Amino acid sequence: KTLILRRKRERKAVPSPSPSPSPSSAQLLLPSNHAEIQTHKAVTLSKTKKKGRQHKEVIVSSIKQALEDHGSAYVFTFENMRNQKFKEFREQLKSNSRFFLGSNKVMQISLGRSVADETKPGIHKLSKFLRGDAGLLFTNLEKEEVQRTFEKYEDHDFARTGSNATEKVELKEGPLEQFTHEMEPFLRKQGMPVRLTKGVVELVSDFVVCEEGKPLSPESARILRLLGIKMAPFRLHLVCRWTPDDFEVYREGLDLSDIESS
Repeated sequence: KTLILRRKRERKAVPSPSPSPSPSSAQLLLPSNHAEIQTHKAVTLSKTKKKGRQHKEVIVSSIKQALEDHGSAYVFTFENMRNQKFKEFREQLKSNSRFFLGSNKVMQISLGRSVADETKPGIHKLSKFLRGDAGLLFTNLEKEEVQRTFEKYEDHDFARTGSNATEKVELKEGPLEQFTHEMEPFLRKQGMPVRLTKGVVELVSDFVVCEEGKPLSPESARILRLLGIKMAPFRLHLVCRWTPDDFEVYREGLDLSDIESS
């Protein structure tokens, strides 16, 4: 009896577990790897916006400085931009010129978009032409040399998907000796009706790669590259020129009425 009573007392002495407090709205349950998660801090949107704003301010400052350092400014447009080719072109004029590409709006703000906020008298007229694929050139070269450099420059590259074909390309039925037999499966995947005849790739019927003026499909662009046909001329065109004493427009068909009125 004594033993039984002692065990009962021991059981009574064991405290019952207290109910766990319900988490308040401020106390959210966190995963077991909470400490690890906290070490990876997310970049807030405000910081991203701040960096973007700082980058724009640097560009604006650079353009204003380029305007101070050079005697003339040009707006130019480009076709089929190729970064490496443009870098090579820019190197030709590196010693006495500076180029800017990017947001047209930022470049317009740098120059001023009206008489009221223009950086220098008349420079806001350039802003009217900063539309589409355009850029700025600041230079100390004579205008004849600038014109000559732009007019003679042209480089051809392979066209990309979506570009308009500059000519019709059609392959006639028969052997395609420029392709090795290993390429036959790849050519078939591009939609070409080909077969292997004694180890030679053969076109079983005439095949139109592309039509003039129509956008290139991914398959057409690949085939043209294999054929070595370049349909993307990289060109630069001068649009207008500003100096402290003059403003000149080069491209025909551009309307100056809104510029003169401003």
